[in-house]
Amino acid sequence: MAYDRFVAICRPLHYGTLLGSRACVQMAAAAWVSGFINALLHTANTFSIPLCQGNAVDQFFCEIPQILRLSCSDSYLREAGVIVVSLCLIFGCFVFIVLSYVRIFTAVLRITSEQGRHKAFSMCLPHLAVVSLFVSTVMIAYLKPPSLSSPVLDLVVAVLYSVVPPTMNPLIYSMRNKELQDALRKVISWTFFSSGKTAISLHR
Repeated sequence: MAYDRFVAICRPLHYGTLLGSRACVQMAAAAWVSGFINALLHTANTFSIPLCQGNAVDQFFCEIPQILRLSCSDSYLREAGVIVVSLCLIFGCFVFIVLSYVRIFTAVLRITSEQGRHKAFSMCLPHLAVVSLFVSTVMIAYLKPPSLSSPVLDLVVAVLYSVVPPTMNPLIYSMRNKELQDALRKVISWTFFSSGKTAISLHR
């Protein structure tokens, strides 16, 4: 998404060439393959860890830090190594995104039209906010010291990085569609109007 916005704002005349269907398929395939390999490594290492403190985790899914707390063997170091590799991968992607947005914002600030700047910022900031939320909460979940850990904090952080970004993504990107904006306004006005009428009729 950062590359899409970079090309759209900084290289608009080359958008069709740089982001054709072949380039999109290649980027999607790279994301899926790297995600699959990363998940496969984590799964294989997790199943090889002996558990000596039960098999119940204080989480709504099998989060790796929670599983490592149940381990009683030094074999967890292999999983810790995979986590470090994953964090380096995430950090590398985050640096690429930040550098892309530095170039984007530099180009946007050169736009003389205030409406053009507003449109560019409204296109970029939601994506940057979702990515920042995901990366920051993942770093907190996987790098915070054990002394700061608590069941409530772990649950909140896990929800923030595993549930909120995927939920917000479709809303953020679909809300740029004029027809969807109009439909949402109608639903909201109908909901409030009908609930108001119901409340008035009950009061009577």
